[in-house]
Amino acid sequence: MCIEKQMMQKSNLCKVKFSVPKEVAETAKSAHLVGDFNDWDTSAIPMKKTKSGSYHVVLELETGKEYQFRYLLDNQRWENDINADKFVPNGFGDAVNSVLSI
Repeated sequence: MCIEKQMMQKSNLCKVKFSVPKEVAETAKSAHLVGDFNDWDTSAIPMKKTKSGSYHVVLELETGKEYQFRYLLDNQRWENDINADKFVPNGFGDAVNSVLSI
């Protein structure tokens, strides 16, 4: 997994590219980015599949905040981003959310 951050000049926004590599996506037919930035809506942010089989999406997020998120593959399999800034329990058993700090 990969998270790329690019601060935007003269703005309090950061462009963040979220990626799920082919090795993690495996045979997934869809991937969505789900987090507190979209009220955990499982269909609000679909990720684009590349020719290589990976998925990605770019968001502009406000700086100075932390965002919890996860990837949802095929509307049934949750994945964390191993490159997240940290992880926190999400209240559902032993599951944790990825955290992005910008």
